[in-house]
Amino acid sequence: MVAAHIIMIYNYFKDVKFMRVIISAGGTGGHIYPALAIINKIKEKEPDSEFLYIGTHNRMEKDIVPSKGIPFKSIEMYGFSKKIFRNFKTVRCLFKAFKECRKIISSFKPDIVIGVGGYVTVPVIISAKKLGYKTFLHEQNALPGKSNRFLSKYADLIGVSFESSLKYMPSGKAVMTGNPCSEDALKVPSLVKSSLGLSASKKLVLIVMGSLGASRVSKYLEKELSLFKGKDYEILFVTGKASYDEVMKHSYPDNVKIIPFYEGLTKVMKKTDLMVSRAGASTLSEIIALKVPTILIPSPYVANNHQFLNALDLVNKKAALMIEEKDLQNGVLFESVDNLINDSERLSEIKDNLGKMQVKDSASIIYDNLKKVVSGNEKNK
Repeated sequence: MVAAHIIMIYNYFKDVKFMRVIISAGGTGGHIYPALAIINKIKEKEPDSEFLYIGTHNRMEKDIVPSKGIPFKSIEMYGFSKKIFRNFKTVRCLFKAFKECRKIISSFKPDIVIGVGGYVTVPVIISAKKLGYKTFLHEQNALPGKSNRFLSKYADLIGVSFESSLKYMPSGKAVMTGNPCSEDALKVPSLVKSSLGLSASKKLVLIVMGSLGASRVSKYLEKELSLFKGKDYEILFVTGKASYDEVMKHSYPDNVKIIPFYEGLTKVMKKTDLMVSRAGASTLSEIIALKVPTILIPSPYVANNHQFLNALDLVNKKAALMIEEKDLQNGVLFESVDNLINDSERLSEIKDNLGKMQVKDSASIIYDNLKKVVSGNEKNK
C-alpha cells in the first residue's frame, strides 16, 4: 500500500510542470513589455510557475508590474552619469543592490534568472551567476545596450531580436529569438474603425510618436497636416499626452483625426495601411509581426543612437523607409506619405520584406531556450 502511494505521488509530480523565475527589466516600456510577454508565455506553458520581478524603485515598472498581479521587489539603482559627482551615489547604490539581490535570490531559489535590459539588471544577473543560478538575457535592439553587453559574460544564453545583434555577443552564446512582443501582437483583435470615427472604406495613415510624444515632430506636423486636405485617405495622429494640448491649438482638415493616446495601439495597427513611427524595439517587433508598411523617424535622443540602427536594419532589408528628424522640412513627410500610400506595388514589396523578417513565435522560442538553459542543454540550441 505504501509503495502504491509513493508511485502515485511520484507520477503526479513527474507530470507537474512549473518554473521558479526571477525576471528583471527596467526603465522603459521597451524593456518592461518584453519581460511581461516572457512571463505570459511561461504562464501559458506552465501555469503553476512562480515569478518575482526585480525592478527599480522609481521607474515605470514599479507601477506597471504590480498592476499585473506579479510579485515585485524594488532596488534603488541609477545609471552612470557624465557628471562624475553623481556617480558616487550610483556606486554606493550598486554595492547595496548586490547585497539585496543576493538575499532576494537566495531566498526565492529560482530555476532561472532572466534579464531583459536596463541598468537594474546588472546586480541581479551578476548576483545570480555568483550564487550559481542559471541566467538568460534578452536584447531588443539592433545595437545591444551597455548593460547587456557588459552582462553577456555572465549569461548562460542570450536571445536577440535582430540577426545583426549576434556579432556583438560572445560566440556560441547568442540565439536569434525575435522580440516576444511580436507574438502578443498577433493575438490582439483588430480595431473597429468606426469606434474612432474613422471610415471603414478609406485607407488609414497612423502617425504615432510614443506615449509621451515628440515635441519637435509634433511642432513640424502642426503645419504639415494641412497638406493632407482633400486626400482620399485618413490620418490618425496620436500625439502623446505631453503634446496634445499644444497640437490642438491649431485647426486641421476633416480627414485628419487627432487623439492624445490610445490604449492597445496594436489594434489600430491591424487596420493601418501606412504608419509613421519612432523606431523603438517593441514598436518595430509589432510592425514586423503585423507587416505594417512604415516610415520611421528614429528618435535622436536615445542612448547610442540605437533607434537609428534599429530603423537602418529594416531599411537595409527594404522593409521600411526612414526620415531622420533633422531632415524634416516643409513637405518632406507629406510627399513621402502621399507617394507611398498611393503606390500599391511598393507597399506590397515592403509587406513581403517584413514577412521575411517575421519571427511569429518569438515568445515560444524564448520559452524553449529557457527550458534548455534550466536543463543544462543550452549549448544544443
